[in-house]
Amino acid sequence: MLFEDLSLSKSIQKAVFEEGYLNPTPIQEKSIPIVLAGRDLIGCAQTGTGKTAAFAIPIIHQLHRIVGSSKKAKQIRALVVTPTRELAVQIGQSFDTYAKYTNLTQLTIFGGVSQNPQVDALKNGIDILVATPGRLLDLHKQGFLDLDHLHTLVLDEADQMLDMGFINDVKKIVKLTPKNRQTLLFSATMPIAIRELAEMFLQDPEKVEVSPVSSTAENVEQRIYFVDKTEKRNLLYSLIKEENLSNVLVFSRTKHGADNVVKALRKKDIPAEAIHGDKSQNARQRVLDAFKNKEVGVLVATDIAARGIDIEQLPYVINFDLPNIPETYVHRIGRTGRAGNGGIAISFCGKDELPYWKDIQKLIKVDVKTIADHPYQWHSGSPEAGEKPKNSSNRSGGAHKSRKSNTSKKNKKRWY
Repeated sequence: MLFEDLSLSKSIQKAVFEEGYLNPTPIQEKSIPIVLAGRDLIGCAQTGTGKTAAFAIPIIHQLHRIVGSSKKAKQIRALVVTPTRELAVQIGQSFDTYAKYTNLTQLTIFGGVSQNPQVDALKNGIDILVATPGRLLDLHKQGFLDLDHLHTLVLDEADQMLDMGFINDVKKIVKLTPKNRQTLLFSATMPIAIRELAEMFLQDPEKVEVSPVSSTAENVEQRIYFVDKTEKRNLLYSLIKEENLSNVLVFSRTKHGADNVVKALRKKDIPAEAIHGDKSQNARQRVLDAFKNKEVGVLVATDIAARGIDIEQLPYVINFDLPNIPETYVHRIGRTGRAGNGGIAISFCGKDELPYWKDIQKLIKVDVKTIADHPYQWHSGSPEAGEKPKNSSNRSGGAHKSRKSNTSKKNKKRWY
């Protein structure tokens, strides 16, 4: 199928064509007709499969027909709620790109920055609002937001919003919208809590699932290193230096841990930056831009901060710390191998993380290659005391990559 077969307006087709889009991805091909038909939708697909375009393009088509060339004051007719500032920015940019040949306007709002420019833009009138939950509710409480004319509500990265504790905020936001709205819910995983959320807010939704729930991309090569916890930094440096790795996204469980990894790499003259919630929005954006522009070779991130990182052809992901929630591993792996590109995901597993790794294996059902030929193995030399790692390999060559969670075992959350 071609985009021109989806009955989209010529203005949108022109914008999409200029972006090099010829064939819609599976999630786009299945979702766009449903959204154009006005149906509620549950979309489940891996990160990097084109979910944003799957809802942004049909929303623009609908609003372009509704608003047309009207000179009347603009009103918020589409609202996208998403968990992180970085993701909100990228979604807003996508709307700008696809709607550039229409008269539609979008605004992206989030916390951590002055609200004054956002309030001024709201007063001038907008068609599409992309927002994080906190700032959205704050501006509504102050009387700057009117959602009475809303046509479409999108809950994006729903599983992550629940995992970050936004469930009550989401419920409040939904109550502010008209009951006859169209609701679209997109999620990379589909735990019980998401299904319950869909039952609460969606009316007879269509469901689109383009890959098995919680599966990892087939074009991502996964590798596991069983490594002594105290030697993880040395192994990371060794891989980056010996394999000449660049454009590496490293996942750390905590903000403090991310900063320490960056300090250790810098001491060895490896350009690295950290991105996490303690940094200001402007600082996070500068670091992200530097990484995208390849001015920084290694970006060390916590899971929450990294959720909005959308970089095409990101070659390597390294799980410096394994996540204690298996689905988080899937999200991390999804940062690479996007849009059909290949990628390498590398994970470091200390003795204390072996239960996490076993849970991950049960979920992904993939025979991940064990790299045993390295000098930083557990003192016992194996995952099980006295045993050699199964499916071990004597080679450590090649590029590497993987991801990790910022949730500690003590504070472990499960919503299913």
